[in-house]
Amino acid sequence: MVNVHKAKTELSRLLEAVEQGEDVVIARAGVPVARLVPVRPHHRVPGRLSGTIRIREDFDAPLPAPLAHRFGSDVDASPFPAPPLNFGETSE
Repeated sequence: MVNVHKAKTELSRLLEAVEQGEDVVIARAGVPVARLVPVRPHHRVPGRLSGTIRIREDFDAPLPAPLAHRFGSDVDASPFPAPPLNFGETSE
């Protein structure tokens, strides 16, 4: 554990230690406040989820008028408010 002042003056040395796999804890007044750890590369594999995600044929179809109206669309230009949407909530 190193204090903030030492971390500021020896940052390059601390980064070298982190590159070697060491975790460095930085403390303020003896209380740990931060940890320097190496960045682990994220390996992406293109196509890894191929065949596991399906997009419905109507994915980009227009929304039903009441729902579109809720998003500010004037699809039907209805002067009446859209009926409330119920997402499984029960009313009392």
